Amino acid sequence: MMNDAIIVAVLSLVGTLGGSLLGILAANKLTNYRIEQLEKKVEKHNSVIERVYKLEKHEAVIDEEIKVANHRIDDLEDFHK
Repeated sequence: MMNDAIIVAVLSLVGTLGGSLLGILAANKLTNYRIEQLEKKVEKHNSVIERVYKLEKHEAVIDEEIKVANHRIDDLEDFHK
């Protein structure tokens, strides 16, 4: 009878360890998947930020060109008066 109790205890231990290990592996796999998805989102976000920065820089150049053009127009108008 003592041998039966030991066998049951060992089997219970093996089952518990196996279940825990499988649970840990499944959770790890899910965590890795979520991290990959977040990395993709961050990459897209950073790409958008870079594009916005370039557009803002280009817009500043255009604004400066418009100011110069307006100044030239004003000079020409003053010249023809």
